[in-house]
Amino acid sequence: MNRSELVAAVAAHTGHSQAAVNGVVDAIFTVVSKEVAQGNKVTIPGWVSFDRTHRAARMGRNPQTGATIQIAASKSVKVSAGSKLKAAVK
Repeated sequence: MNRSELVAAVAAHTGHSQAAVNGVVDAIFTVVSKEVAQGNKVTIPGWVSFDRTHRAARMGRNPQTGATIQIAASKSVKVSAGSKLKAAVK
């Protein structure tokens, strides 16, 4: 399911317009991305959580040449499924 299909499905389920649902989806992702970028964890209990992680600098290897390279430190996002989502998938 892509974004437009999700918006259409939620609009059909709730009876709201697709424009209204699209605005809410935009707002959710804006707030989540802003909070995670600031280092705050965002949790929807039982469903999903988003958290910023830190990857330390490390040595790697170029697979084509075999040369050792330095991989810079970086930040990433960890998304974890909650218990209700896990149970729904079983």
